[in-house]
Order: sequence, then C-alpha cells, then structure tokens
Amino acid sequence: MKSMFRLSLVASLLIAALPSFASDKTIVLIAGKPSHPPGMHEFRAGCLLLQQCLAGVKGVSVTVYSNGWPHVENPFNRADAVVIYADGGAGHPAIQQDHKEILDGLAKKGVGLGFMHYGVEIPSTNGGPQFLEWVGGYYEHLYSCNPMWSPDFQKFPEHPVAKGVKPFSNRDEWYINMRWTQDDRKLTPILVAKPSDDVRKGPYVYPKGPYDHIVAASGRDETMMWAYERPGGGRGFGFTGGHTHANWGDPNQRKVVLNALLWIAKAEVPPNGVESTVTPEQLSTNWDPKKK
Repeated sequence: MKSMFRLSLVASLLIAALPSFASDKTIVLIAGKPSHPPGMHEFRAGCLLLQQCLAGVKGVSVTVYSNGWPHVENPFNRADAVVIYADGGAGHPAIQQDHKEILDGLAKKGVGLGFMHYGVEIPSTNGGPQFLEWVGGYYEHLYSCNPMWSPDFQKFPEHPVAKGVKPFSNRDEWYINMRWTQDDRKLTPILVAKPSDDVRKGPYVYPKGPYDHIVAASGRDETMMWAYERPGGGRGFGFTGGHTHANWGDPNQRKVVLNALLWIAKAEVPPNGVESTVTPEQLSTNWDPKKK
C-alpha cells in the first residue's frame, strides 16, 4: 500500500508540474558585432538590458548571443522566438552561409522572429522575400530612408504589443517607407507618426538624399514598428529605432519592445505591459570596446 501511495504521489507531482513546464518560453537574442561609435549600435548592451528587464517575467527565459550569429551547437533547439539586433544590408547575419534556411525552418515551425534597427534592412533580392514572409516588411536600400528625427508617438492600436504603452518621443534614426507584404491583413502598425516635410527632404543618414518618392509622400503617416501574424501561425515584428543606446532609458520604448518579445514567443503580455526600471549605471555598462 505504501509503495502504491508513493507511486500515486509521484505521478500527481509530475502531472502538477507539466503545465508549468509547458508554459515555459525561451527567447534568443542575437546581438551583432561592434559597429559605429560608442553609444550607437550597442547591440550587446541593448540585448543584455532587455534580458535583465525580462528576468522577472515568470515562465520566460532569455538567452543572449554576442558578436553575431551563435557559434554553438543547436542554439535554437528550445527557442520560441529569435530576434536579431545587428547590422544589416549585405552583411546581415540572416543571409550568411545557411542562416536563411535555418531561420526559414524555424519560421515554418511557428517560432517567432524579430529584427531591430539596422537588422530590418535586407537586400531585396537576398532575404527580402523571406522577410516579407517572416515579419511582413523590411527596409530596402534607396527605397526606404533613415533620417534622424523625433517622431511623436501618440496613438497605439488595441494589440498585445501596445499594452500599457504611453505617448513618447525620442530622437533617433527612425527608418521610414518600408517594403510591405501584399497580404497585410495580419500586419498591425504599432509605432506610427507623421514626418514633417523637412524630415522627408533630408538629409538622411545614408545616402543623404532626398529621394523624390519620399518627398512626394508629404503628409503621410509612417510605420516604424509593426507586428505580424504569419499565415502558418508564427509571429514576427520589426522595430526601426534602437540606433542610440541611451533611448533604452525611455520606459515606453523599452515596454513596446519587451511586449513584442513576449508576444512573438506566444507568452502572455501583462495587462499593463512589461514594467521595468533601468538605472543610468545599467545603461552605461556592457558597451562594446570601440574607438572613440
């Protein structure tokens, strides 16, 4: 009888533990190699900061890989979401070697994908079609542009990524005029603002511009962060800010990105979004060694 009781007790404990285990979510952040002067493109410091901010969220673990694509065995085995915060363009980590095939396989399994700042830029003929499938949009060289400006984010949609986010404005290299998927039924603009004519006329960070098609779109709202639900059931997001590391000190910028990390991993976003506190000391640590 005692042995039967013990077996029953063990079985009960295992069953009780199953829901907790099943709800665990793993988010992988890939921080790009050092880039730009100090305080800009601090990919490693930014990812570690986001990791710290999610440390108190139950059932969620965050792994950060620094200096580009992880060179470890099976880095995405338990990943529910993979986010790349790195330099993009032709050197984008997503299109080196077999990385595009790996990410596509993850997307087909329902793993969430996200790209931040320069990481949303991908060549239109190499990665562009995949970005449209994975996250619904991307930055295209000479079609999109990258002015330094202060968009005024005032209104937000009814979406989990926008939970608890209040109006904010940060001067940063906010990209505009993205390439969008033609099937935009599941694409939700999250951060939207209207650039002034002066912003549209440039100069842009690179190339300086102006581009006629950007100027001609005067008065149009632009989307600088979006959320996307893939037809196959996975989720994705793009965030064009994040050039200036100090802006992670803004609680609303942090919140909207932290919410997005949970959402694409299919973890529950708190009713008021992810609350976090960041000190000046935290903002000034983990910077990459760079020349001044």
